[in-house]
Amino acid sequence: MRTRTRTRTAAGVVAAVTAVLTLPAVPASASPPAASAPSATTAATATTASDFNGDGYADLAVGVPEGAVDGRARAGYVSVLWGGAQGVGAHGGTRISQATAEVPGVPEAGDRFGSAVALVDTSGDGVAELLVGAAGEDVGSFTDAGSVTAVAGARGGTRPGSVVATGPAASAAYGLSVASADLTGDGGRDIVVGGRGKVVARTADGVFVTVVTDHMGDRAPVLATGDFDDDGTADLAVGYWSTAPHIRSHVRLYAWDPAEQALLNFWNTDNAGVSALASGDFDGDGSDDLALGECREIADENIDDPCGPEEFSGGGGIHLHYGSAGTGWFGSRRQTLGQDTAGVAGVAEDGDRFGAALAVADVNADGRDDLLAGAPGEAIGTRAGAGASTLLFGGPAGLVDAWGGGRSVALHQGTPDVPGAAETGDAFGAAVATGDHDGDGRADLAVGAPGENAGSGGVWLLPRAGAAGSAAVTPGRIGLPSPSSALSYGRYVHSR
Repeated sequence: MRTRTRTRTAAGVVAAVTAVLTLPAVPASASPPAASAPSATTAATATTASDFNGDGYADLAVGVPEGAVDGRARAGYVSVLWGGAQGVGAHGGTRISQATAEVPGVPEAGDRFGSAVALVDTSGDGVAELLVGAAGEDVGSFTDAGSVTAVAGARGGTRPGSVVATGPAASAAYGLSVASADLTGDGGRDIVVGGRGKVVARTADGVFVTVVTDHMGDRAPVLATGDFDDDGTADLAVGYWSTAPHIRSHVRLYAWDPAEQALLNFWNTDNAGVSALASGDFDGDGSDDLALGECREIADENIDDPCGPEEFSGGGGIHLHYGSAGTGWFGSRRQTLGQDTAGVAGVAEDGDRFGAALAVADVNADGRDDLLAGAPGEAIGTRAGAGASTLLFGGPAGLVDAWGGGRSVALHQGTPDVPGAAETGDAFGAAVATGDHDGDGRADLAVGAPGENAGSGGVWLLPRAGAAGSAAVTPGRIGLPSPSSALSYGRYVHSR
């Protein structure tokens, strides 16, 4: 898997890039290694941004906000699965909640700890911290104000964490989404928090900056980062939409203005609603591009065809805006693809939700990023909503070639070597992530299916971006409490 020096976030629920965050000092006696942690002798030599237990392998975070903790319904927790020489799922993991000693706060019914997750190396020491949203957290007298907590990683366990953001009012729901990057260009790293109708950034020195306040229809704002203006500093992409009380539908890019000490809007596509955003260099020109997942034209006003030609919109589509290396201009070159695009697996059907989740990696090491797209509403045979994921390959012209076609591989339960059977409502592809979990230098894929087993859920692990050797992790397999309840395990995943 190619390592890029440019910081970016492959978002959707959220994916994070390196960041710096002030955390409590590490005690002299760190937590002892857990029994399930890989031994030091098996550690990979390279470090990764999502290595939470410090063994050199990328780990995978799964948010479970529907889970009960100490009998408190929907208090929520995060399941962290260790990477290792045999990949994620073979080396155990840990469960982190507000009942964990190093995590501030206490578990309460409805906190929904895990409503957003990101594994981020905030200190630059090679060990990731875990950023966790708790959108239902009560703050003082403010019900559902929400919060974001940073939990410090350590070999075999956790170090003390801190609350980095709390909602300022009732129903603010801070922690619906979270992202991280050095947005100010000062070498520090900043945290972006999405709430109900609001997105704020916490700079590395602890100053809060409001990015956008608008109607978002009670949806989590979609966040991603990338260097879209090609100036060497990460920018922020925000997508949101609402139809009441007024239509609001935007994808906007923000860059830091040192004079204003604010993130200022420098690019828009209006009238577009998205479920996911992801940045990557899909044409290999050295400039970041932006993918708009499950893009839909909200008002149908045909203002600027914000999601591309309508013939590609059936069942969901992906609209792409390309950077232009060395010019500072962004977005003038566009492409659109869907399941009716030549070379893209499947057939576009209403309700497929193609592009509802996105993740990025250069899986074939050709110097161009590839895009993993989830379609949780895809029917497999007669099984409605069984779900699928599609790996779309980058090329010299991007994800769509000069002849208007794409290259892809489809993966779902029922694909040879992929365990399990496609069933109605599994929602395979509701969340996706990428990371080199076994340290072999090649990207591995993770695909969530929160509807599996009557809503208990599961995560499918696809080493080297293929079906061979794939495995499924379900709550029962890893000993989570109440594994047959509606945990929706796999709805929120992150690795990098």
